[in-house]
Amino acid sequence: MAHPVVEQPIPRIADEAARFTSANPDIEIVELLLPDSNGVFRGKWMPANHIDGLFRDGLALAKSVFALDAWGSDVLATGLYHETGDRDGMCRPVPGSLRRVPWAERPTAQVMLRMDDEDGGPFFADPRTLLEKAVARLAARGLRPVTAFELEFYLFADADAGTVPSAVNEGIGPDRTNIYSVSDLRAYSDLFAEIEAAAEALDVATDTIISEAAPGQFEINLLHVGDPFAAADQALMLRRIIRQVARKHGLKASFMAKPFAERSGNGMHAHVSLVDQDGRNVFGTGPDGEALLRRCVAGLLDTMHEATLLFVSTYNGFRRLSGAYSPSKALWAENNRYVAVRLPRASGPARRFEHRVAGADANPHLVLAAILAGAERGLAEDLPLPLPVEGDVSAVATDRLPPTMRHALDRFETSDWIADTFGAEWRDFYGKIKRQELEGFEAYVSPLEYETYL
Repeated sequence: MAHPVVEQPIPRIADEAARFTSANPDIEIVELLLPDSNGVFRGKWMPANHIDGLFRDGLALAKSVFALDAWGSDVLATGLYHETGDRDGMCRPVPGSLRRVPWAERPTAQVMLRMDDEDGGPFFADPRTLLEKAVARLAARGLRPVTAFELEFYLFADADAGTVPSAVNEGIGPDRTNIYSVSDLRAYSDLFAEIEAAAEALDVATDTIISEAAPGQFEINLLHVGDPFAAADQALMLRRIIRQVARKHGLKASFMAKPFAERSGNGMHAHVSLVDQDGRNVFGTGPDGEALLRRCVAGLLDTMHEATLLFVSTYNGFRRLSGAYSPSKALWAENNRYVAVRLPRASGPARRFEHRVAGADANPHLVLAAILAGAERGLAEDLPLPLPVEGDVSAVATDRLPPTMRHALDRFETSDWIADTFGAEWRDFYGKIKRQELEGFEAYVSPLEYETYL
């Protein structure tokens, strides 16, 4: 099966630039957006009159853009610097991503990029390449994923670097969650209307918006799409939209997985079904479909410990895994929001699984790659499936998911499954990035230590 994003005929890509330039003659600047290993947009600004050249020839950019840690610092241990001369790869536009930036005061466009290696093939460290490998494994079985992400976030009234932020809608009371509050949505109706308008302008298919389980916490859901690359791209773009629009309204939007120890964390849930070559959801085809669904669940549970670092990719994110709605064990169930893999109440074309482990600050391309690869492992192997959880998850005796970044790194770096699925080179590369981040956090002396021991 052809790659639905990368393998685009060159004339169509060139036509996209020409059509956009003709329809937007006032554009002055183009923002070139390349998501790095942490899902942070890196890139350049380009004069608008260079768009045609970008779509025709591409853009040379250092491969080491993928070898940056959470602070944007070089991870020299990856081997992409002195050993290679910090060589360039070739970036190409993602078809359909050239759009006008709706919040920019100066006429501005944006386009998302992917990176090719010097031989013209996908660069091994580009997260899109990892997703491509997982999609290809399913395609070999005649299957294509249909995916929808849900992203939780906080709105902060003030959030200076290094200080504890103050969430909006604090209100009165010791435990003011006010979940599903329509009044909390109405209080920021102008902001959410602008988010929805920006999402439509950037071809990000939003669905519902809800007030979540803490003051100032909200969730925006995306519609199911049949292109997994578009699904991950839209999740990244939605984070950008929410942040930028919130800034216009004098607020800060944060997808930090666990900004408050005592309050709900921010998750990124993924709903996934698999369709065959006729477009039928194979999970909704009766007993045989249910058997396939359970095989996928078995694969997800079997690989979850090794893949935790992809779902929970930040040092802070592991604080979230102790929360009520943030699963800390590789368990599954029908219609139970406390488990890692939930089967929502749905049948027929809507039958699917929901993966609930990832933090909202994780890289959606890597999250989806790990989910699809885990599901495919379940289809490939006859793996045991534990009984579904009935009732309280805490009563189930099973090993916890890796509780800290160090534990998750150890499982990831020694995983034969990760190496077989995504390549030992990439496993070691990504592990070195996260190892540098871990060392940075562990070397930091916290204010609590000064308060306690000084």
